[in-house]
Amino acid sequence: MAIVPIDLRVIDERAANIYEAIIVAAKRARQINDEYKIEFNAMLATVPQAAETDDSEDIENPAQLKIALEMDTREKPHKKSLNELLKGEVPYEYKQGL
Repeated sequence: MAIVPIDLRVIDERAANIYEAIIVAAKRARQINDEYKIEFNAMLATVPQAAETDDSEDIENPAQLKIALEMDTREKPHKKSLNELLKGEVPYEYKQGL
C-alpha cells in the first residue's frame, strides 16, 4: 500500500484553517469507525458459533474469517473521512454561544 501525499492547501480550502479541517476529519473518522463496528457485530451475529472444546485451542471458523477479511479490505476510516472532506461531503457548523 503506497503512501499518497495530500496537498495541505486543498484541505485548507475546505475549512477556515488546517487544524479545523483535521478536527472535522477526525470526528467523521470516529463516526465511520462506529458504523463499521456496528456492521461487523451484526455480521458476526449471523455466523453460527463453533462448538467449544475442553483443550482451549482456537478453532478457525471459515465464515467468521471471511467476514473479518472483508472488513479488513475496506477503506480505513481516517482515509475515507479525509476523502469525504476533500470532496466537500462532510457538513459541519460552528456552535453558537461558547
